[in-house]
Amino acid sequence: MKMGIEVCDPKKIWGWILTLCMVLGLNSAALADMQKLVLTGSSTIAPLALEIGKRFEKLNPGVRIDVQSGGSTRGVNDVRAGLADIGMASRALKPEERGLMAHRIATDGIGIILHQKNPVKLLKDEQIKAIFTGKITNWQQLGGEDRKITVVNKAEGRSTLELFLHHFQLKNPQIRAHVVIGDNQQGIKTVAGNVGAIGYVSIGTAEYEEAYGTPIRLLSMAGVPATVANVGAGLFPLSRPLNLLSKGAPTGLAKRFITFAQSAAVNDLVTAQYFVPLAR
Repeated sequence: MKMGIEVCDPKKIWGWILTLCMVLGLNSAALADMQKLVLTGSSTIAPLALEIGKRFEKLNPGVRIDVQSGGSTRGVNDVRAGLADIGMASRALKPEERGLMAHRIATDGIGIILHQKNPVKLLKDEQIKAIFTGKITNWQQLGGEDRKITVVNKAEGRSTLELFLHHFQLKNPQIRAHVVIGDNQQGIKTVAGNVGAIGYVSIGTAEYEEAYGTPIRLLSMAGVPATVANVGAGLFPLSRPLNLLSKGAPTGLAKRFITFAQSAAVNDLVTAQYFVPLAR
């Protein structure tokens, strides 16, 4: 008696699939139309990509857009490895990330946030650097209340961290963090719940939260208020592109989605997230 693995006839498999589709009320045309795109990466871009995806799905019946966050580094790695159709990175590509293409869909800035009840209104770059490296540990040293400073830093792999370190000419081991967070919402929640905390997040996300009553306050940098308007005007010193990533030139459904995400058809979604849309 021979033992082994039976290789099924592909025609039989397809027949079973068609039978299942008939049971479920689908036909072969509907099956062919069902398509899915997986986007992974930047937690800054993810909420915007989710809204763009919903609109794209309505315009393209049978298409599903799956958006997952996890940081810009995940977006880069996943699209390289074929684990995602499109990556999301809230930064420019690095020289070593050759082979990938960045497609900007909006612009954002990074701002320093304090609790709304913190009386300190202005911090110079040198003071911010001293706070994050542990040289200044009490708000009283900066004209504030006698209160310990809680430094909130971003986790490795977050583009916000990379841009912050680059701007202040620091390396991550120099940061003396009391709390390490992942996405912007975690940072905002941490600062909103601690009068002595300081952190840095997406200006778009922070401005949105401020508008809806979250007790945080964005600080000016280099005399420029941290606003979406100033980011759009190119005045704010810490700004960044919000990019969708593809492995080489995009094709098919991925190309259609990226083109849609760059179009004026989503400008209202971009501004609703407090980001700066592409000029049209």
